[in-house]
Amino acid sequence: MRMIWGLWRWRRNPLRRKTDIVEACAAMIAAALILLVAPAAGWASGSMAHGALVRAAHEQRAERHPLSATVLKVLPHPPIDSDPETASASDAHRRVLARWTGPDGSRHQGTLGAHPGADPGERFRIWTDDHGRPVGRPLDAATATTHAVLAGIGAAGATAVLVDGARRLIVWRLMRRRYTQWDIAWERAGQDWGRADAGS
Repeated sequence: MRMIWGLWRWRRNPLRRKTDIVEACAAMIAAALILLVAPAAGWASGSMAHGALVRAAHEQRAERHPLSATVLKVLPHPPIDSDPETASASDAHRRVLARWTGPDGSRHQGTLGAHPGADPGERFRIWTDDHGRPVGRPLDAATATTHAVLAGIGAAGATAVLVDGARRLIVWRLMRRRYTQWDIAWERAGQDWGRADAGS
């Protein structure tokens, strides 16, 4: 509000230039867009992302099935990387040879990841498709909501950056124009600058 009142009082200032008014208007428009358009863009993007992710989660829950697999053999574990910066999440899992029966009654056997303390004969939960092939856990509602919120925040931030970038480009063009006008004014002053009888 103070910026608007200051701009209103500044309109009759004898020192103001047209470029000053354009720069101030660009700043006001950019602020209004960042305050109004960026949140709207974030909300719209987040809503669309949430709808798409919820549909994907429903499809995954319909196509993926939780089953129990039986550990047949614990496979040798590769040595754990002692460097915490290069160690991966796979260090927290144990590779086992397991057997399971698919939703269609087909029998399967293969290498799977189990918890670190898995022993032969132990049963653990896996997810498979309709034919018994191992797949990842389906997307849950909390993860879908988190991804949608992050998408909305990202869209709002990108909009704000784009608006501010456009404002900076306008200001840069105005500064170049001012420098050009100053050069022209200095050239007009020329040799008369500083002379007592030049009226300067």
